[in-house]
Amino acid sequence: MESVFSHVTPHIGFIYPNESDMAWTQLIVIYPYITGLVAGAFVVSSLHHVFNIKSFAPISRFALLTALCFMVFAPSPLLFHLGQPTRAFNAVITPHWTSAMAAFGYIAGFYLCLLLLETWFAFRADIVAMSKVRTGIMGKVYGWLTLGSDDVTPRVLAIDHKIARILAMIGIPSACGLHGYVGFVFGSLKTREWWSSDLMPVIFLLSAVGSGVGLIIVLYVIVSKFRKAPIADDTMRGLLYVLFTAITVVMVIEGLELLEIFYKGREGVETVRALITGPIWAGMSIQWAMSAFVLAVTSALLVYDVHGKRLVTWLFLSGLAMMIGVLAMRWNVVIGGQELSKTMKGLLTYYPEMFGRESLFVVGIISVCPYVTLWLVTKLLPPWNDKIEPENRVYDVHKLA
Repeated sequence: MESVFSHVTPHIGFIYPNESDMAWTQLIVIYPYITGLVAGAFVVSSLHHVFNIKSFAPISRFALLTALCFMVFAPSPLLFHLGQPTRAFNAVITPHWTSAMAAFGYIAGFYLCLLLLETWFAFRADIVAMSKVRTGIMGKVYGWLTLGSDDVTPRVLAIDHKIARILAMIGIPSACGLHGYVGFVFGSLKTREWWSSDLMPVIFLLSAVGSGVGLIIVLYVIVSKFRKAPIADDTMRGLLYVLFTAITVVMVIEGLELLEIFYKGREGVETVRALITGPIWAGMSIQWAMSAFVLAVTSALLVYDVHGKRLVTWLFLSGLAMMIGVLAMRWNVVIGGQELSKTMKGLLTYYPEMFGRESLFVVGIISVCPYVTLWLVTKLLPPWNDKIEPENRVYDVHKLA
């Protein structure tokens, strides 16, 4: 049987013999990527639920469902990588208290339960209404989902809203902890110069928010087109502000991290420079090109106060570019850190395999599953509220094609 590590070959310089086996492959690349999308989508949802920013009202419930569906599949790459998924419970049942992986098990479990609770309270009135009008199997399903609570009086609905808001407030630091932990895992590894940085958790967290906002922008435009529903202009402007803030801060901090590496000039810095211009050159080019594109476009949209067709089109492209750039960044960190030899005098080149347990095919399947699940969940719990405030200008997406 062909080894999953067989696509690692020496590039230049001196490497240790055991470094020909790359332990973390593309599955560990999409793991922080998916968790980042969860954190970013939840932040968008919380901007309405917690901060009561009305421009995000049309997409707040959709963003909440997006965070839930992606969170369900966030541990999947780790389980495939583990080989024996049942062993994953050992980290939770018999934890080593200094293990970041054990901490993740508790944080992820708590966060998933929190998302489920918030979703139930946010959609309870809709579930009760559907249980009364649907018949057959779906009627029973909605009846079960009410959990025996069918009171939809204004007083009870106000309590539901208050509880959902409290859960969202708790969820914000939980989302930060969920993805900040991923950056902590890499940043705390002293043996890898490419990873060992105090800025790593911050970079992962902020880029996660950017990618999640990009995901919501892309999905909002696509779904609106298929629903033949208008796109709220104030909502797109709100997403524009968040995306601009995220990309600006991320680019500054990532630039500071690179500057810090070369300014300190520790032993092996020349090999780091060779890594950037060698094995991960394509990934770094994509990352910074996409980041520059997003920054330039969002800046222009803000400076010229763009609305309507141009706003939707360019913001859609910016959201897509943000997702691609963050994915490239995850590749550069996870794979690039292992292509840099521990001798600091050699490099490796990694070639991902197409089929196998840790292949690009499996990565593709895992990546598609959250979108399919989101489509099914929105059929069960329609998140859209097409009642838009009079002052919130809208644009017909079919006229934007």
